[in-house]
Amino acid sequence: MNEWIDELSDLTAAGDSAVLVTISGIRGSTPRETGAKMIVTARETIGTIGGGQLEHQCTHIAAGLLGEAAKPETRRFPLGPSLGQCCGGVVDVLFEPVGSGLPEWLRDLRALHGQREPSVLVTATDSGTKFVVTGDDVFGIDAGSCDPEILARARGILHDGEAGVNRATFYEPVRASEFNIAVFGAGHVGAAVVNVLSGLDCNIRWIDSRPGIFRAVPRNAKAIETSEPALEVAAMPPSSFYLVMTHSHPLDFDICDRVLRRGDAAYCGLIGSLTKRRRFEKRFRQQGLSWSAIDQLVCPIGVAGISGKKPAEIAIAAAAEILRAHEKSLTQESVLPGNVQPIRN
Repeated sequence: MNEWIDELSDLTAAGDSAVLVTISGIRGSTPRETGAKMIVTARETIGTIGGGQLEHQCTHIAAGLLGEAAKPETRRFPLGPSLGQCCGGVVDVLFEPVGSGLPEWLRDLRALHGQREPSVLVTATDSGTKFVVTGDDVFGIDAGSCDPEILARARGILHDGEAGVNRATFYEPVRASEFNIAVFGAGHVGAAVVNVLSGLDCNIRWIDSRPGIFRAVPRNAKAIETSEPALEVAAMPPSSFYLVMTHSHPLDFDICDRVLRRGDAAYCGLIGSLTKRRRFEKRFRQQGLSWSAIDQLVCPIGVAGISGKKPAEIAIAAAAEILRAHEKSLTQESVLPGNVQPIRN
């Protein structure tokens, strides 16, 4: 997840100093992946590198570097009995003090990420020099002075490579998430769902027709107040995930109809009972929709075994189902729910 870019930008622009803590390398079983980050300030810790004694010790180390004009440093942590953890792997952690004032590399990285431009953040782990590489440009350093080998390696992982260290240089691909979710409805359940989904590396379009319905909107969500919510279906990229839970059954039907007719949804979930599903199926058939298209509708929503009807309970069950569908879509498996058997009339 790349929320750290906005978080660190806002902190430094406001005059705060921080320490950026990054997992720069892993071996064996570890709680987080290479590139996981947390930000430590004098007041708070933002993000996580996996919790436990590893995070506790790293937070303490970072706090000691706050306000220091220090170079970055890398420390190695075996995750065994000596640390009080039993993962068994080894983690390298990069500590980077970041002074007050928005640094050039961070300004450039934020702008590129906001434009959904893939880039690679390059860090010299010994000196702390940082710059950003895109497919055809370099930001934060004179391109002519950049080592051609470093530039080539950065561009080699731009689109599908992974973060890692090579010869004291840390390469981090920064890409916009392709996990796109449309949530139709901003009532109690819709708000609870968006709150849960906001913790995922995803882009949320949150849509409702009621004026003033949106309150707290997460960083990775865009609130859209429109008199024609169903038209927003056309704005979604292919392989998107749709969750339909508006205040109106006719509107629910219109949205689902448009999603199913597109034929490219990774998931289309509709809040409601099995009775609601059967009624919608009958109307879909009357309007000429094929059974193969109708079968892509998930209704009722939520992973099996969670029957609670409180907004938070529905949200957790629905978010878990979407996450499961997302992981299945990455392997091209069917996302048709196993707990709903289609009826053929």
